[in-house]
Amino acid sequence: QVQLVESGGGLVQAGGSLRLSCAASGSSFRINVMGWYRQAPGKQRELVASIPSSGRTNYAESVQGRFTISRDNGKNTVSLQMNSLKPEDTAVYYCHVRITWTYNLAREFDHWGQGTQVTVSS
Repeated sequence: QVQLVESGGGLVQAGGSLRLSCAASGSSFRINVMGWYRQAPGKQRELVASIPSSGRTNYAESVQGRFTISRDNGKNTVSLQMNSLKPEDTAVYYCHVRITWTYNLAREFDHWGQGTQVTVSS
């Protein structure tokens, strides 16, 4: 069982900053990719940023240069620093991990956090 606990959402004015954090707990798994997705009302869930175990980051074009993703492999945590926030960043943000179980490295599994609301007012 993999559990993801998110923190850090909230309400902020446009131009402000927020930091999201997510901690993965459990045993007997290896985390390959950690990331953040978001879903705004009436829209599909979309990738915001991801970071594989290699550390090479990937960002949605809409957040490039404003958001920074980082991970701590020793603590199984991933964070998203969000600067220069815009009203269009308003969404529920979901932590995502792709893992393999140590007893079956051939398959990958996706796990999601419960989501945290980010609201940016204009």
